[in-house]
Amino acid sequence: MAQLMRGLEDGLPGARAALLALHASLGRAFVVGITGAPGAGKSTLVDALLAAFRAQNKRVGVVAVDPSSPLSGGAFLGDRVRMQRHATDEGVFIRSLASRGNLGGLSRATEDVVDVMDAAGFDLVLVETVGVGQDEMAVVRLADLTLVVSVPGLGDGVQALKAGLLEMADALVVNKADKPGADQAVADLQTMLALRGVGRKDVPILRTDALTGAGVDELVATIEAANQSSTVEVRRNHRAERAAQRLREDVLRVLAEKVDSAVAQRGGWPQLLCEIASRLDLGQDGTVALTDEILQSLRLPTSAL
Repeated sequence: MAQLMRGLEDGLPGARAALLALHASLGRAFVVGITGAPGAGKSTLVDALLAAFRAQNKRVGVVAVDPSSPLSGGAFLGDRVRMQRHATDEGVFIRSLASRGNLGGLSRATEDVVDVMDAAGFDLVLVETVGVGQDEMAVVRLADLTLVVSVPGLGDGVQALKAGLLEMADALVVNKADKPGADQAVADLQTMLALRGVGRKDVPILRTDALTGAGVDELVATIEAANQSSTVEVRRNHRAERAAQRLREDVLRVLAEKVDSAVAQRGGWPQLLCEIASRLDLGQDGTVALTDEILQSLRLPTSAL
């Protein structure tokens, strides 16, 4: 599993073919997305959920996505530190991924890694996002159930009302609920649910304290209920939607790689900047002209823009 995940993440030869061979074994795992602002205690909550589901003898996979540095390109991959007590448990598989600049709170390889865990027979896969804020919508498409985690004092009521991600949540979790301000945080979320014009208004709001385990059993029960109510048809439709979006992303990625290759053959982006500057000095629109030239070199019509 680890070798295949590494191959998929790095685009090594044969990795994609190996994943295709596993296609018939997909669709059994229940995928839970866990997102929220940094500092909400997502990793600690995942650790508590691991303990609870292992007590039920369920096999659980974890995909933890860490942000990559825009300067060095490296990532700390430290989320698993909070899950060390499960490191030697054969019923748990934890994989850390670097976002590698990918937007939406996930890395490009996240779906592939989830599929490998699914094919390996894990009952649940918990996907913890980067935690960058209000734009982490990729996990909503990936997960069968999306949990949005917040904590007291992390933002006022206005912030809760405008947070678009909360509108996509299947369940809202106020973690560190033993701290002052927990009641206000719950009230803000209730107001947000009551006022929004579209979407569900019956989203459950749960209180947890991942460190002590308070409220974790109720959260597990909510996840189990969602799993039991998820029909074969619902999962099939969800997978079809995922596949359509994935196709779009794969096509765009391949096109981007071809464009980068074509630019490299012309001397790279710095050289193109010099050409644009030269054409601008002559009163020409260098950007449009060079765009057409690059597309023509790829045998793509300019209408592809």
